[in-house]
Formats: sequence, C-alpha cells, structure tokens
Amino acid sequence: MAADYVIVGAGSAGCAIAYRLAEAGKSVIVIEFGGSDAGPLIQMPGALSYPMNMPLYDWGYQSEPEPHLGGRRLATPRGKVIGGSSSINGMVYVRGHARDFDHWEEAGARGWSYADVLPYFKRQEAWNDRGHGGDPAWRGTDGPLHVTRGPRDNPLTRAFTEAGRQAGYPVIADYNGEQQEGFAPFEMTVHKGRRWSTANAYLRPALRHQGCSLVRGLARRVVIREGRATGVEVSRGGKTEIIEARQEVILAASSINSPKLLMLSGIGPAAHLADHGIDLVADRPGVGENLQDHLELYIQQAATQPVSLFKYWNLAGKAYVGARWLFTKSGPGASNQFESTGFIRSRAGVDYPDIQFHFLPIAVRYDGKAAAEGHGFQAHVGPMRSPSRGRVRLTSPDPAAKPSILFNYMSTAQDWEDFRTCIRLTREIFAQPAFDPYRGKEIQPGEAVQSDDELDDFIRAHVESAYHPCGTARMGAVDDPMAVVDPECRVIGVDGLRLADSSIFPRIPNGNLNGPSIMVGEKAADHILGRAPLPRSNAVPWIHPDWQNAQR
Repeated sequence: MAADYVIVGAGSAGCAIAYRLAEAGKSVIVIEFGGSDAGPLIQMPGALSYPMNMPLYDWGYQSEPEPHLGGRRLATPRGKVIGGSSSINGMVYVRGHARDFDHWEEAGARGWSYADVLPYFKRQEAWNDRGHGGDPAWRGTDGPLHVTRGPRDNPLTRAFTEAGRQAGYPVIADYNGEQQEGFAPFEMTVHKGRRWSTANAYLRPALRHQGCSLVRGLARRVVIREGRATGVEVSRGGKTEIIEARQEVILAASSINSPKLLMLSGIGPAAHLADHGIDLVADRPGVGENLQDHLELYIQQAATQPVSLFKYWNLAGKAYVGARWLFTKSGPGASNQFESTGFIRSRAGVDYPDIQFHFLPIAVRYDGKAAAEGHGFQAHVGPMRSPSRGRVRLTSPDPAAKPSILFNYMSTAQDWEDFRTCIRLTREIFAQPAFDPYRGKEIQPGEAVQSDDELDDFIRAHVESAYHPCGTARMGAVDDPMAVVDPECRVIGVDGLRLADSSIFPRIPNGNLNGPSIMVGEKAADHILGRAPLPRSNAVPWIHPDWQNAQR
C-alpha cells in the first residue's frame, strides 16, 4: 500500500491537510487508530461531557503525579476517533490573539506572524454572524469549517456580558476579529445543530476524492532509510505492515502522540532513546520538551431563580433535550452552552489579555456531574500564558505503551499569583448588579476562602486542565538546538518528514486550541504542496491604548 503522502492522525490538523492535498490531486493515505464518530454522543453538541470520558473515543492519558498540586494526576484526554480531539472537545472556537503569533515569529517561526496566519484563519472559516453584529472584514465565509454562535437565550448568559460591562470592561461584537479584549458572544464549531468536527468539515469531503483513503491501525514508527522518511509501520488486523510514502510522511497525531512517535522512530533526545534501546536517527533534544497547557478553575455561584440548565439535569429533562435534538437538531442539545466569554488583562503593564472566561449557565463539572445545590452558574477562569513547562517521555519502546506526561503545573510563583487574581476578578464580576436577581451563595471556592493561603489551598485541590496540551515539538530556526521543526513544518535532521499539529506551537496561544491547530494544518498544506503562502494581511489588531497604566 502506497500513496504520495501518508498522514498519521485524522485529527484537527491532519484532516485539514488531507483535504487540501486531495483537493490538489495528490494521493493521500490517512492512518487513524480510532473509529467512527457516528451517533448522538459525539454529534450532539450538548452531550459534550460524554465522549471526552469514554475509552471508546479517548486515549485515556493521565499526567504523572503533579508535584505542585499535591501529587494529583490530571486527566489528559486526546481524541481516539476520526476528527481527533475536534470530535470530543467543547467545540469552542478561538483563533488566539494577534500578539501570540507575532511571538511565534520572534521565537524563530519565520512566516507565522499574525499577518501571515490571518489569511489561513479566514480560509478555513465558513463564518455566519446570524445578525449578531460581528466583524465580517476579519472573517472568512466560504471555508470548510462552520463557525456559529448559540442563541444566548438564557438570562444568565446575557447577565455575564452585562456584568463585564458594569465592571468596566469593553463589550465587543467579535473576539475573533479586530479586538479580542472584552466580553463577547462565544463562537462554536457547530453547524445546523451538529458538532462540526474536522471529520465533518474536512475528512469526509477529502475521502470523496478518488486518491484519498483512510486506514485504521496503530502507527508504530516512521520508517527512515538513509536519512529519509519513506513510510509508516502500522499494526492492523493482527499484522504489521509498512505503508509507503512516495513523497512525504506527515505526523499530525497530537501534542502527546506525535513526539511519542518521533521518539519511537529514533528522533529525539539521544540519551532518552538509548535508555529504551532505540537506535538514534536524529538527536533532537527538544522532542517532548516545552509541554504547555491551560489550567482553569470553576468559580460557582448558586442561583436564586430556576433559570439555569439544571432543570434538564434529570431523566425526563435529558430525554426531552435528546429527543428534540434527534428530531429537529434544535433546543439545548444544539449548543455547547458556552455562549458568553471574556478576555481580560490581569493587571496594568500586560499588553494583551492573559485571562479567559468560559461562562456556563449551570454549576457542573466537566464530567457532567451537577453541583448538589441545584440551580447555579459558573465561570471557568484561568491564565493564558503560564511560565510552567513540562515534558512527554517514552515509558517503553512498545508503541502500544502509554507515554509519561508531566506538565509541571503551577511550578512558578507567577502561576499562583495569576490564579489568585483570576479568582478575585471573577468574584468582582459576579458581584455586579446584573447578577443581583440571580445571585445566591458562592458554591466554590466559598465566601470563607479569602486569604492568599486559603486561595492557594483551593487552587491546589481544584484546578483542572482545560485540555489544551501543546508545544512538544516546537517550530523554530534550523540552528536552534531545541527546535524540532523548521518554519515549513519539516522535521529538522530527517528528509521527507513533516509534523503539523499543536506540537509545533512555540508558545500556547490565547484561548482554545482547536482553531489554531486547524490553521496549522491549512498553512502546512501549502508548504507541503510547495505553494507560495497566502498574501500577508495588512489588518492592524486593537491593543488597549493605555495598557501600560490601566488594567481595564
């Protein structure tokens, strides 16, 4: 079995690459270990807490005991299904801030500044503001990825935005447009009431091209002959075989599995590979390093009126939501319920937002367990640019073995200071008059938790991953010893091998990572095809004019 291009991973970036290569008439084989995304548990946006916690769809990874979180192991879900993590995520669509991508370029990723990547964000989007008053000049309208907004008909959802305004922050029409800073309607990858994963947006259209096919199996290693990648060794149907790549192998297997696959193939830190008896092909000490993530806390408040989604949190309510979605693709099941957001700066002297809010009109955990108090609401809040860095390592030369993942969360004083600030700023927003008709007691942290030490204890016990791992094979200049790929996504030191997914992010962007991961796939496809990049944008993003002196 052979093709011009062999892609490992049918996830956010891999599906986009497959689509663009197939569109260009190339023959493509996509290797994916996971199975079908059919059925309401994945396709119904309101059911998002289910697939993320199901071994059928998730690799089931966990971190090592985190030393700064009392030895807690944190869940690290990654999609094991066509569409990858875009089939199990919260469907939130955020591009990131313009300054994030300018930082990428400053870190050695030449050609990845905001002016360079904005045209690719526009190319991927089929954006429809549905009369909400967005920022059409900054958006794409005819791409494969449908981006929409929920109806925002819950009064708590609207109260959150109004509370932001009352607290002195801007209210903006489109955080994915000229200005990210402020409170705004959230955007989601949902189309006609269905999850619009990259399997729906990119892979299915790609597979309609004669030259594109999907192969189910476990990628064991990249086959490298005389310094060139020539194929991928795959286990499937109880047998091991090699799928040949006539031109290139492209890894897009996630920020956990891509570095794992590089190391299994002999590309990585020499001493670590020697420990596992793996022959060295290229000594790249940056493989598996630079692991980053977003952490968040759920600040929860009881509601004094029965206006939250808790009214559906029973058998009859869930049956109603499910039946309405199945027959009409409408109602609460047609939204991820993340319909309001905010991006703010933690303090004066920070030039662009470093805190993000996800508001939810129910007090509930990510695994779908509701707070015992009943009706309530919550904001997920966390810093966007933690200085902590972790790593991914092999535990065995066996490709079926789970890797060792250590995020090293909360390893700096800055992390703790930032999280205390997050809690206090969220409490200030919940205290605004807009919430007066609804505000009950604070469920968590609880009103008694006020001092720095008390807040730190709460953070240590309750902080959760936002499931945004990235950075483990970062992009940079060819002469940077810690860079793994060059600015055209070529793995440094091996010919015919590219890597294009969230692994290559030099630094984590503001917000949820699905949008930037798809953008990486879009841009990498042009590099793979040898095309000139799309023309740079001249658009100038908004920065707070008095950011040096004002927090808002």
